[in-house]
Amino acid sequence: MASSRLAATPLIANVAVEEQVRDSTHGFLVMNDSAMNDLAMNDVVLRAESLSKCYVDGGVRAVDGIELAVRAGEFVNIMGSSGSGKTTLLYLLAGLERPSDGSVWVDQSRIDQLNAKELARLRRQSIGFVFQSMNLLPHLSLRENILVAGYLTARPRSEVQLTADRLLQEMGIAEAAHRLPAEVSIGQQQRAAIARALVNSPRMVFADEPTGSLNSSASAGVLDLLEAVNRAGTTVVMVTHDLKAACRGQRVLFIRDGQVEGQFDFEREHCAGVDDREKRLCDWLFLKGW
Repeated sequence: MASSRLAATPLIANVAVEEQVRDSTHGFLVMNDSAMNDLAMNDVVLRAESLSKCYVDGGVRAVDGIELAVRAGEFVNIMGSSGSGKTTLLYLLAGLERPSDGSVWVDQSRIDQLNAKELARLRRQSIGFVFQSMNLLPHLSLRENILVAGYLTARPRSEVQLTADRLLQEMGIAEAAHRLPAEVSIGQQQRAAIARALVNSPRMVFADEPTGSLNSSASAGVLDLLEAVNRAGTTVVMVTHDLKAACRGQRVLFIRDGQVEGQFDFEREHCAGVDDREKRLCDWLFLKGW
């Protein structure tokens, strides 16, 4: 592949986990109980303090004084009506936008105070992002779109290529690896976008309505992949408007007018199964005016 075809794109990361077993459905490495304990699930890996984002000279507060913390290995969903600020919040947490006030911490790094070069390095080393619109480079094949993210790091190219090929297999799109995005389905494009976000084994993955443009079958497949990624130890924070998608995580944050109005924790609510999760979350969201 000619290097001139590859253009830079943001994303990525690094996590090492011992004592892993392989998920029989998707092939991802899944931690057993011992490894999960070693990960220390109560460790906060992402937090926001008094986080705000203003537009139009301060006239519009898309995010308004949000406080939150996310533990290592969590799957957290963010819900809210259109214009509530949920996508802006996700971009702030991932370092894709700068806050007007407050702070964002990834592990021990306050990312809102990093310069552009430091922030880009952090995103390459610690963060994967899945965009709603995929943002695949149209002149590159699916495989090349994945490779370009890996080539931004110092890893040997041969290692990046092996990882990309493994991800293509695990995502079920190996047969489309050398096709351009326009030559495959929307669902295949989104799977390639997830693979791109995972090529450097991110510690955290942020996903902005990854099923928003997919049919029910493709949506379920993408959500299954994100769940498998989470079981492998990766922290996932996802914005979604879909009730079924929101039931995949451990808890749901509800955003209204740029503020966290409440959270629903499936474990604390002792939800008994998928149907119970959907019913009880729906009831809770109804009370919130969703």
